Amino acid sequence: MPPWALTLAFWLHMAATVVWIGGLFFQALVLPPALRRLPERGQVLEALARSFQPLAWLSLAVLVGTGLTQMAANPNYTGVLSFGNAWSRAILAKHLAVGLMVAVGVYQTWVVQPALVRMAILEARTPQADHGPLLRRQDRLARLNLALAIAVLAFTAIARTV
Repeated sequence: MPPWALTLAFWLHMAATVVWIGGLFFQALVLPPALRRLPERGQVLEALARSFQPLAWLSLAVLVGTGLTQMAANPNYTGVLSFGNAWSRAILAKHLAVGLMVAVGVYQTWVVQPALVRMAILEARTPQADHGPLLRRQDRLARLNLALAIAVLAFTAIARTV
């Protein structure tokens, strides 16, 4: 592989990581306290999810493509399902955490997002409706995904230092 291609893969991988984890950080730690003061929380959450989800899924696609490129170029890579060294075990743990993040993202996209759309519609009609359980579920999922993202970064650091 030409050095410029590997450099491009590293750069795109880092850029996609910043977008994905930055968005998760914002959703988990910045957004919930700000939303508690707004009466139209569902509308704001729904609009933010509609804006962020395509970026998150694009970031995931970039991460997969560039990650496979980097993995294939790494001298520690000894083949699929080969876990004979510390690097491959750290990468396995990283990929398991990413898999859990994807599962949470799928649930948020196809279960929580439609509920947020319904919540936004109800808020427009009935501002005093109680949407606490849905908002708490969204907050828990955002914190879980952020914790998994932090684990991914930790596993990456371990893989880089073994």
